[in-house]
Amino acid sequence: MRPAAYFRTARSKLPNVICVLPGSSDKVIIVGAHFDRVSEGDGVVDNWSGASLLPSLYEAVKIEPRKHTYIFIGFTDEEKGLVGSHYYVRQMTKEQVAAADAMVNMDTLGLASTEAWASHSDKVLYGALIYIARQLNVPLDGVNVDQIGSSDAESFTKRKIPRITIHSLTQETWNARILHTSKDKLSAMRLDDYYQTYRLLAAYVAYLDQVVGIPAKTTTP
Repeated sequence: MRPAAYFRTARSKLPNVICVLPGSSDKVIIVGAHFDRVSEGDGVVDNWSGASLLPSLYEAVKIEPRKHTYIFIGFTDEEKGLVGSHYYVRQMTKEQVAAADAMVNMDTLGLASTEAWASHSDKVLYGALIYIARQLNVPLDGVNVDQIGSSDAESFTKRKIPRITIHSLTQETWNARILHTSKDKLSAMRLDDYYQTYRLLAAYVAYLDQVVGIPAKTTTP
């Protein structure tokens, strides 16, 4: 484990928080979630639910040897216009972009069973998620949330990095008007669904090491 790095962005008072788990190649899988919130509510759903899984997924992935290097990122100021993720992507060199095989974004989990933003997700990444969900018998649906806005994964689209966004929004949970209101608190979460989402993501993020990209340069462990 490398120590977490802090990268302050030009438009933010808070930095991105980055932790790197080295693999045996220079190819990369990025796992991210924003940690900021709006002033209304406690921000538990949007987006403590995503950010709090970052260290848990690190622990799940580090157990087995891996080809890819995993970069776990807590993005700042998503609510102010994807500030942290835009900054991170802009700082990437051409070589870093070429090495990035996947970006998994977690935003607004635990309101219902696991959903994927299918229309804004890479087909290979989405197919791998479906496969793991079936293996674990965890419910999974493709629910597009284009009407809500954008999320940090969109920053990576601009540089053609494959991405997928995992969330829990359905028509029912959207109509409940929880996001960006005083209702966004722990009692809004369905903890059983949240745990199942964690199970799915832990297996999925590790599985991606086997199915995305081809390591460009392998070193001796």
